[in-house]
Amino acid sequence: MKNTFFNKKINEENFKSFIKNIDEFKVGFYSVGLYPASLAYNCAMHSYKKNILLAPRPGRDLLGAFSKEVLSNMDTKIIKKILEMGSNSDAEDSKFYNLKDLILNCNIVILSSNSNHIVKDINTAINLKKNLNRENVVLTCLVGSFCLDEDDKFPFIICEKFPELAFFTGFHRHGALRNNRDSFSANFCHPDSLTALLGTKILNQLSPKINVSPGVHNIECQYIKAIKNVSSIFAGFVNSYHSDKPGMLPTINSVLLSQCFDQAAKVSFLIRKKHLINDNLLSLQELGYGSEKIKGENISNKTISEQSDYTFSQLNAVIADVLGSMTLPIEGKPTRNFQAGQVLSDMFLKFKRCPKNVSEYLEYCKKNNLSEGGLEGLKSLKFWPNIYNKYFIDNNHSSMINLIYLCFYGSDIEKKDIFQLLTNSKELIDYSQESVKTYGGLEIRNNLLGINILKDFDKLYTLLFTKEVENEHINICNNSYSIEEPTHIKVIKIVNKYFAN
Repeated sequence: MKNTFFNKKINEENFKSFIKNIDEFKVGFYSVGLYPASLAYNCAMHSYKKNILLAPRPGRDLLGAFSKEVLSNMDTKIIKKILEMGSNSDAEDSKFYNLKDLILNCNIVILSSNSNHIVKDINTAINLKKNLNRENVVLTCLVGSFCLDEDDKFPFIICEKFPELAFFTGFHRHGALRNNRDSFSANFCHPDSLTALLGTKILNQLSPKINVSPGVHNIECQYIKAIKNVSSIFAGFVNSYHSDKPGMLPTINSVLLSQCFDQAAKVSFLIRKKHLINDNLLSLQELGYGSEKIKGENISNKTISEQSDYTFSQLNAVIADVLGSMTLPIEGKPTRNFQAGQVLSDMFLKFKRCPKNVSEYLEYCKKNNLSEGGLEGLKSLKFWPNIYNKYFIDNNHSSMINLIYLCFYGSDIEKKDIFQLLTNSKELIDYSQESVKTYGGLEIRNNLLGINILKDFDKLYTLLFTKEVENEHINICNNSYSIEEPTHIKVIKIVNKYFAN
């Protein structure tokens, strides 16, 4: 898929023409759900330019994502402007624009479909670009879940399947976008640095209250968006169930945040060997990155090897998206995935157990006005074991996602220990601290359990300094004090049984 503003070799004439007319360029949103409609509201509220077009999916109303209560509180003049953004006065069979209209009239088309429709929409848009001779339209997505290949039933990252697909993300609570005093940041990511820069210029014209910055890490950002939505469910649960223990919340959120980026850094290290970033014209620093590369290295037997790439973490809007999605807002509602975590808390309090299965959980979500289609985090969680194996994710970088996965997909016996862990603040904090250690660190920790380090000097010395025979391990804890195994250690063992990269 060719997906740049210049589908042929750039020359001085067409480049100058592009820049000269860039103020007149339009952005189209196809499949207008809650986020695009809220963004349109922000644009209608603050901008006098008519540079955004909206096309709802067939059979959907342009403002159908808003509840009747929300619509009743909206400014009627702004609603009128939004309807004008989606109205096609030239059409004979429909009063709204469609995807074909967006391809014909826009320079950036954002396919805002969720994971149920995005692959079909991308393929349709690619064919329309070709048939309409509009190859210089840049297709963009904002899908927040892993997708499933219909042929081999294997999940994948949409931006890895379509490496030139742009990705648009930032933290925008839907209600906050309708707050005329608020301001927002976003990132527009495309692996070609020039496309990223020019696309950002176009998107920044949508509203003076939205500041978009360029980035090249479309695949990494789409991964973060998907796994962040899972983390948001966990954060919603903890913030609700343990709301009377504010001291533990920053710890849990910090681990969730760091593990999102640790996983994405591993993904970046693996996929960038295949999908290179085109920064021939503009360096990353010229795009706004603080440094060209941020590498993670591992030292083993005095040998240093690269194992992760954190360069993408310099995109502030991406970080804001993760942080904001795991935080209870001062006003308005949290994200839908966070609300789903609150529903999980309610189920824990009512039934004194983990959900029997995902179906039972979804029923309670629906009772709280959360539809399955909007819970992208739950969709990603279903595919987690495949993603975990595909990218060789380490357990100490994914222990919280592993835990919430087993809350739904573990056995009944295992769920009893997981329930005890999730409802006991001390055990949950201990888990968050111990589960981020490597296998070697956990082994030392387990061996130290049986040692009184103030008296058993010989055993401690043997553990730390004696060279072990190959394939043999020191097991001191069986020879000393008998202690009951804490719940968080039991759960770490359960997790390590299921997830063993």
